[in-house]
Amino acid sequence: MDEAPYNGFPRFNQDSLLNYCSIMNIFVARLNFKTRSEELQTAFAKFGEVTSAKIVKDRDTGRSKGFGFVEMPNDEEAKQAIAALNETELDGRTIVVKPANPKTSSEG
Repeated sequence: MDEAPYNGFPRFNQDSLLNYCSIMNIFVARLNFKTRSEELQTAFAKFGEVTSAKIVKDRDTGRSKGFGFVEMPNDEEAKQAIAALNETELDGRTIVVKPANPKTSSEG
């Protein structure tokens, strides 16, 4: 961050702005179909701040598809969560946890 403020706001150089704004999106698969977003958030919150935790649901039935996404604003905490939770049990199922692939322009 640059020293001099601009109109009362701190100035960011491009690198610090990218680090400041980056949120790691984490893919979580093999979830129990009964696992709720709150339970997913609780599991990841043990490693740091969680900005969102979502279970993907079928739009027609409203049932879980067995996977979800967690967003964490701190990359180091997210990496710790991934390493600690991958191939562990959550709600009776062994889950897979890894960084999510970025959406492509053809995806919704």
